[in-house]
Amino acid sequence: MKKLKRCAVLLTTAFVLALTGCGGLKEETPKEIVMKEYVSEDETVSIQMDESWKAEDVNEESGTEGWVAAFTEDDSEGILVMQLAKSVFGANADIDTWRDAIETSYQMSDIKEIEMPSIPDMEVEGAYSCVVTADEVDGAGLVVYGETEYAFYGILYAATEINEQKEEYFRNVCASFKETPPEVENTSTVEMTDTIQWFNNTCAVLTAVNNWDYTMFGGLPANESSQQIAQSLLSGWWDVSDRASADETMDWLLTEGHRLSFRDDMVYIGESGVGEVPEEERIDFLLESFVIDEEEAENYKNWYALYERYGDDALAGWDYSRAMSLLGNYYLAGYYTETEALDKSLEVAKLIQETFDSWDGFMESYFVGYEYWGEESSEERRGIYEDIKAQADSPYNIDWNLTLEKSW
Repeated sequence: MKKLKRCAVLLTTAFVLALTGCGGLKEETPKEIVMKEYVSEDETVSIQMDESWKAEDVNEESGTEGWVAAFTEDDSEGILVMQLAKSVFGANADIDTWRDAIETSYQMSDIKEIEMPSIPDMEVEGAYSCVVTADEVDGAGLVVYGETEYAFYGILYAATEINEQKEEYFRNVCASFKETPPEVENTSTVEMTDTIQWFNNTCAVLTAVNNWDYTMFGGLPANESSQQIAQSLLSGWWDVSDRASADETMDWLLTEGHRLSFRDDMVYIGESGVGEVPEEERIDFLLESFVIDEEEAENYKNWYALYERYGDDALAGWDYSRAMSLLGNYYLAGYYTETEALDKSLEVAKLIQETFDSWDGFMESYFVGYEYWGEESSEERRGIYEDIKAQADSPYNIDWNLTLEKSW
C-alpha cells in the first residue's frame, strides 16, 4: 500500500497547475471541441481530449509508463488518467485501496456520487464530484474509478469550476478510453494438470486474497515483473532473500511451524481436564478454569476439538498450505527452478494427503491456524473458500484422493 500512495503523491505537484493556473473564474462561451488522441508512453492507454490541450509527461514522476495527462494552455483545467497494472501491484492493491490512495493524494473532500459514465471494456466502480485541494488551493473535480482485466484506473478532471458543459466533455473523454494491454510473457513450460491444480488448491484462498490466479502455478505468469513481486513479498513477510534462506524457511514449516506451539498450548489446556467434559459444556468449563473471555473460550473449545482429532498435526494444514504457497513464490522469485518447486510441491502434497482426509478437513486446519497466528477471525477467508467451492468449475471438484503424479 505504501507504494501505491507514493506513486499518487508524486503526481500531486504536477496536477496543482489545474487548480492554480487561473486567477479567478471567468465566463466562457461554449465552443465546438475538436478531439485528439493522447497516448500513454507505453501505449497501453489512449484517450480523446481537446486537441488544444497540451500533453504533460507524468510517467517519470508516477513510476509508471501507463499514465496520460493533458492541460489547457492556461493550466486552469486538466485531466489525468492513472493506471495501476495488476501484474505489478496485484498483491498490494484492489480497487478500494487504489481509490483511497488517489483520494488521499489529491486531498479530495465533499465527495458525492454522480451518474457513472460509460467506459468501453472497463468495469466502472463509481463516479464522483469532489473538491480537490493542492497547495492549500481548492478546485472542482470529477473522478471515476474502474478496472479492467489488466489494470485499475482512476480518471480525474480538475478545474477552477465544473459546469454542465464540462461534465459532458468529461463523459465524452471517458467514452473514448481505449486499452491495449501488452502481451504478458510467461516463461513457464509446464502444462497444467490435475496434480498441479491439486497443489494450487492447497493455497488457493491465500492466492485469491492476493488477487492472483489460483489456476496457475505460483499465481502469476513467470516473468521479470512477477519475479520482483515475489522477491519483495518474500523479503517483507518471510525474511527470505536467497536460496539459503528459502530452504531454511521451508525446513522450519515442514518440521516445526506453528503447530508445535499450538500443540504445547493444547496440552496445557488438556491438563485442566477439558477433554473429559462433554463438548456442549466446554465453554463454561474453560471460562471457570482460565482467565479468558467468552470469545476466547469458544475458540479454545473449537481448537481443542481439532487437536483431539488430529493430535500434533492439528495445525499442519496451516503450515503446509503456506509451504505450498511459498514454493510457488520461490519459483517466481528465481530461488528454485520450476522443476525443483514442483518436485518439492509433490512431496509436500503427498504429506498433506496422508495427514488429512478431505479438502474441508485440511482447510479447517488452515483456518484455525490463521486464527491462532493472526489472533483474528478467519470469517473472510472461510467465505473465500466457500465462494470458490460454489463455482460450477470449482478446482475443489478435483478428488482429494487423486493419485498425485509427476508430469513435468
